[in-house]
Amino acid sequence: MNGSAPDYSEDKSGGCARTKNPIRLLGACVLALVYSAGRLGMFFIYAIRGLVRPPGKFWPTVKQIQFIGTRSIAVIGFTAAFTGMVLALQGYHTLTRFGAEGWLGSAVGLSLVRELGPVLSALMVTGRAGSAMAAELGIMRIEEQIDALECMAIDPYSYLVTPRLIACIISLPLLTAFCDALGILGGYAIGVGLLRVSPGNFWSGLTSSVDWADLLMGLVKSGCFSVLIAWICTYKGYYAGVDEGAFGPEQVGRATTSAVVLASIAVLVCDYVITSIML
Repeated sequence: MNGSAPDYSEDKSGGCARTKNPIRLLGACVLALVYSAGRLGMFFIYAIRGLVRPPGKFWPTVKQIQFIGTRSIAVIGFTAAFTGMVLALQGYHTLTRFGAEGWLGSAVGLSLVRELGPVLSALMVTGRAGSAMAAELGIMRIEEQIDALECMAIDPYSYLVTPRLIACIISLPLLTAFCDALGILGGYAIGVGLLRVSPGNFWSGLTSSVDWADLLMGLVKSGCFSVLIAWICTYKGYYAGVDEGAFGPEQVGRATTSAVVLASIAVLVCDYVITSIML
């Protein structure tokens, strides 16, 4: 009423305006959300465009495959083995209530191939490699290395993002297959070695229940998860501190945490969507 400026200020952490006016707040938050969604979409388009732009991708991709894939084998193998063991224990004590212990192989195989194998592999890769990708790109952002690439006329998307995307797409389906195989072996060790289930019943139940449609579902899931992990984690690292207008270690930590949380949620949501479509 007195002609003074409205009382609101920019929220550096989220892009929304802090204001006493709820309409302004809602509008600012919607605009920030639309802007972030648009930038995320353009980031993915630039990463795909990098497939056909220099510099070469072979050796950077091989390096990223070694980092994302090879170095994740141990943690995924450990997780898969104990997951298969737990599935065998829980499945056996459930199936004994119905006198169907012979279907233990089917329960373990279907659980791993259709759901747990792709999801656990994706979550492990997100926590181990996705966080590292976000942190690495975040450090390059705050140290102005990405700006230096642009000054040298090198496409930063093609040089930094595309090799990580390709490597993740190649590595995660292979890691998922490894997770499935080791999980089934872990379930077999507990079911046959500890619980005295017949080996023939275990393998016959597994082979009769798991078909190509189940394998295809696991492959589709792992492929989609790999794109989501590489896309979200590199995006968060690439734009670390940009929205806040400050560039420092705190922004790298926030970007890394945000990348892991958002990628994990995206994996779980995508898992439900694919299951509902392909079930």
